[in-house]
Amino acid sequence: MKFRYSFQQIVDLKNNERTQAEWVLSEAIGCLRNEETHLQNLFEEKTQIHNHMVDAAVNSTSISDVRLLQNYLNHLDQQISRKHQDIKNAKQVVDVKQEHLSQRMQDEKVWTKAREKAYQQFQAFVAKKEQESLDEMATNRFRRLSY
Repeated sequence: MKFRYSFQQIVDLKNNERTQAEWVLSEAIGCLRNEETHLQNLFEEKTQIHNHMVDAAVNSTSISDVRLLQNYLNHLDQQISRKHQDIKNAKQVVDVKQEHLSQRMQDEKVWTKAREKAYQQFQAFVAKKEQESLDEMATNRFRRLSY
């Protein structure tokens, strides 16, 4: 006798939903990492411009060049501020996706446990039937030997 779970398609569906939620979470984490990398690049660029301004001050550069560098530094500060907000938003998305994955994992666990319970009941039923068959065979053998 072979075990056949009547709700196996639901178990498979829950497994697929969990897998999809993992992919979506992985994608959201990738976006967060990209935002963090971009922020790091902005900080590096800001440091370079700042160093360039220090060099310009030491080497007596024209005021217009210094103002250009200062304006660019201000622009970088604005971009950094926006990037911090982007990172905050990306973290919120990751949190939402993690919660979604957690829910999918719980759903899958419920259905998997139900399947395991049904399988255990099936095994108990099969064992009972086998024992009944063995008892029947022993009874028949005893009857033949008694006559």
